[in-house]
Amino acid sequence: MNFHTFDNLNSAIVACEKCPRLAAYRAHVAREKRRAYRNEAYWGKPVPGWGDPQARLLIVALAPAAHGANRTGRMFTGDRSGDFLYAALHRAGFANQSTAMSRGDGLELIDVYLSNAARCAPPDNKPAPDELANCRSYLIEELRLLRQARVILALGKIAFDSTLQAIAALGAATPSPRPIFAHGVMHPVGAYTVIAAYHPSQRNTSTGLLTRAMFDRILKRARREIDR
Repeated sequence: MNFHTFDNLNSAIVACEKCPRLAAYRAHVAREKRRAYRNEAYWGKPVPGWGDPQARLLIVALAPAAHGANRTGRMFTGDRSGDFLYAALHRAGFANQSTAMSRGDGLELIDVYLSNAARCAPPDNKPAPDELANCRSYLIEELRLLRQARVILALGKIAFDSTLQAIAALGAATPSPRPIFAHGVMHPVGAYTVIAAYHPSQRNTSTGLLTRAMFDRILKRARREIDR
C-alpha cells in the first residue's frame, strides 16, 4: 500500500491491529498504568513516527516504551531514553528544545524524522520477528515519503536490521558483505548512508556503554553527511 501523506500513513499506524499480542499488552499497560502516572490518560495505541517531513536525517529506534510513548503518544516522550535523545538533538541543532514531556509541549524537530522498527510497546521490550515484519511496511512508506532523507541513524541492532530490510524492499541491493552492526560504523546502502549506534536506553546510558560524548559524535557525523 502507498500513502500519499504522513497524515494518512500515521492514521493507518494508529489504527493498526495486526499483532494481537502487542495490542493486548499495550492496552493492559494503559489500563493498569504505573503508579506515578495513575491519574494520566495513557495513549495505549500504536505510536506513529514524527518530525520534519523535509528531513534529511531519519532516526530509527526499536519500539515505544510502555510508560513513555505508550503513555504520551509521541516517540521518546516521557522517559529517560527521550531525555537523553532530545537533549542530544537540541545540542546538535536538530530540535528547538532539550526536553520532551507531552505532545503539546512545543517541541519541534528540525531536519530530522523519528521512526521505530515496531510501533507498539512490546513485553520486555522485545518484539517478535513476525511483529517486526508486520510493522516494516510503515517504515518503507516513511522512506517513500521522506524524499529528502539521505542519512539513516539506526539505534540498536534490531532497528539496524529493520532499516536494511526496508531499504532492500525499495529495490536497493544489499551490499556484500552484508553490513554489520557496530556503534559508529557507516554503511552506504542504496541511496542512503546508514549509521549504526547504540540505543539510548537507560541501561546503555547508566552503564556507560553509551555516553553523551559518544552520541554527540554520532550526531556530528550525521550532520556532516547530510551537509555534503
